[in-house]
Amino acid sequence: MVNQRGRLLAGVAALALVGTAGFVVATRSDQGVAPGGTAVAAEARKPGVDPAVRKRQLDAILAQRSTAVVKGDLKTFLAAVDPKQPKLVSRQKLLFTNLRKFQFASLRYFVADEREAPAQVDKFGPTTYSTRVMMRYRLTGLDPKPVQTDLGYTFVQRAGRWILVADDAIDETLSEDGHRQPWDYQEIAVVRKDKVVVVVDKREAALGKKIAQVSEDAVEGVRRHWPRPWNGAVMVVAMSEPRVLSTVWTAGTGAGWTIAAKAVTLYDGEPLGLKTVAPVGSRIVVNPAVRKDLEQDLLVHEMTHVATVPIGIRTPIWLVEGVAEYVRSHAIEDDPHWTVDPYRRTVRTKYLPSMKVLPGEAEFDQNGDRSYGQAWWATEYLASKLGKKGVAALYTDLALHDLSPTTYASIIKKHTGQTPAQLTAAVKKFKG
Repeated sequence: MVNQRGRLLAGVAALALVGTAGFVVATRSDQGVAPGGTAVAAEARKPGVDPAVRKRQLDAILAQRSTAVVKGDLKTFLAAVDPKQPKLVSRQKLLFTNLRKFQFASLRYFVADEREAPAQVDKFGPTTYSTRVMMRYRLTGLDPKPVQTDLGYTFVQRAGRWILVADDAIDETLSEDGHRQPWDYQEIAVVRKDKVVVVVDKREAALGKKIAQVSEDAVEGVRRHWPRPWNGAVMVVAMSEPRVLSTVWTAGTGAGWTIAAKAVTLYDGEPLGLKTVAPVGSRIVVNPAVRKDLEQDLLVHEMTHVATVPIGIRTPIWLVEGVAEYVRSHAIEDDPHWTVDPYRRTVRTKYLPSMKVLPGEAEFDQNGDRSYGQAWWATEYLASKLGKKGVAALYTDLALHDLSPTTYASIIKKHTGQTPAQLTAAVKKFKG
């Protein structure tokens, strides 16, 4: 049990960046064009092409493929795949096999915007058409509403029919976090336990069952210490493939910035650019290096993000991470054999004396360990002053407003009776 929950200080280091990645999804800002911006020039080089007709034809093919997934019809799913490319056919068969292991309440593919791919035109001829395709889906028991991601397909006209000739030619133009999904690589196993869904490599199904049990215990830990309703539905992806969901496992500039897991936020809307819609939910993605030694306290932290992100994404990072650490620490101390006292001592003696402000993005980037500790201590102070429900009310109020300095200060004052500077000073003095 010591190595199950005893990794208190090291755990904070391992969690650096987890929540930041958990509540704000990184998106590509270096495309140089808005979605669809390359289409006009491309169409000009294709006289006689009716974009509306082509879109209807491709959407019809994609609709047949989505229906085929739901019904388990492999023949229809592969009907438009180039039979001259055995590797492509094999990848598409594997995709179908993996998709069938999930329970889709709804699934729809549709053409979005063209992406220029000159190498594909050179390879397949003048009718070649590369496009982002949107996958809009809802997983039964997991997603309260549909979510949306993008993928890249290249089609060619042959004998009056559109044929899929490439499924990876324009990956660099797609959303970084969105388009790499668990079903896109090797064959998987999907393990379900109540409302927890765990995705692992097929050969690691036994590991999936172990993670499912740890995950279910973590769900209960979150429910005990986060007062807002949460149904406990969560997907944990613990595969050996590091490209899943474009997870970057090391980031930042300081020591201790190895990410053990992150909660990736899901939206129903355009995956590229700034998000203008409310988040739908999250998936937890585990670092392949730690998937076989996954600890409950790490999952409690991440599941707190899953439980809180539907409220909104405007809450400042100090409270987002502070709440996750607060829930994690109290879940650890549910077991009378464990204590977070070593963590408390470190925060009091090492992290609080240097605190000048409640940590923001810059502070987390400069020193993750210190910022997580300070954020946790601020949340402990707020819970002692406002109670858990009061902390949740503050979190919600901040999440639902555009936080100019004036609005932020006003909300802090309304809930605590203090200015942000006074709150910081009170946190530094708090003995716990």
